[in-house]
Amino acid sequence: MRDFEAENLKKKRVARLSILSNTFLVFMKLGAGLAVGSISIISEAVHSAVDLIASAIAYISVKKSAVPPDMCHEYGHGKFEDMSGIIEALLIVVASLIILYEAVMNLVSGHDIASEQLLSVGIAVMLISTIMNLYVSTKLFSVAKDTGSIALESDAWHLRTDVFTSAGVMVGLILIRITGFVQFDAIIAIGISFVILHAAHDLIKRSFAHLTDRSLPDDEMEEIREVLMRFCGNNVSFHAIRSRRAGPDRFVEFHLTVPGDSSVNDSHELTDRIEAALKSKLGRIFVTIHVEPAKNKKD
Repeated sequence: MRDFEAENLKKKRVARLSILSNTFLVFMKLGAGLAVGSISIISEAVHSAVDLIASAIAYISVKKSAVPPDMCHEYGHGKFEDMSGIIEALLIVVASLIILYEAVMNLVSGHDIASEQLLSVGIAVMLISTIMNLYVSTKLFSVAKDTGSIALESDAWHLRTDVFTSAGVMVGLILIRITGFVQFDAIIAIGISFVILHAAHDLIKRSFAHLTDRSLPDDEMEEIREVLMRFCGNNVSFHAIRSRRAGPDRFVEFHLTVPGDSSVNDSHELTDRIEAALKSKLGRIFVTIHVEPAKNKKD
């Protein structure tokens, strides 16, 4: 059995780390972008600003999803994390469109890049951004995997996308310094916008799957069936299994067939053991079991 309070505390801590790192990166990138005159660095500042908003939303949703069920939300508050995924994806779309517009305008009209010394500053800023986001996103992915948090996973993908885009901008600045071809800046920014749009598409797809009560993934359903099969035999079987997910919480329900002469106490003890086995295997899972008697073969 897992300590859900400890999990929630770990989720909040890593979400706060994401907020702090993104706040630092926004100001660092914006200052460097304005100094260098690089639209790709400024677009990265916009990207980090969106990441900051997304991190704040993730933190709020993680706190809200940890609230126990109440009279108005008897199945808990897990879907707050799924809703945060939709909001974060929409923010990504807005940011990518802004970046795309600015990059195209600069590609058409042209713009000047600052001196080689300032270019070096921009390259250093992108290197710092790449390293920081790689570290924080790895932490977020780890905690998201351990706790089943889609909000943290979404935030992790935000920052992992930033790893690749920051590295791309850094390469672009290096190429400008070597070749003097300033259009590399706008071309890299356009590429960044499409990378971000792709991330938004994937995030929306996954979040809607949870919000529309799509069944659990095939690998998790297989794990559930493997656990149930351990209790089958001697006229004990299961059927009509259904599942869904809300944030970090899984919900499973099925019919359990037991011998017709089983007592209520025996059936209850069996369902308790099945529920404990499922929770031991999958962690945050809520199980509803409908018990019914096996049909007499003579019938």
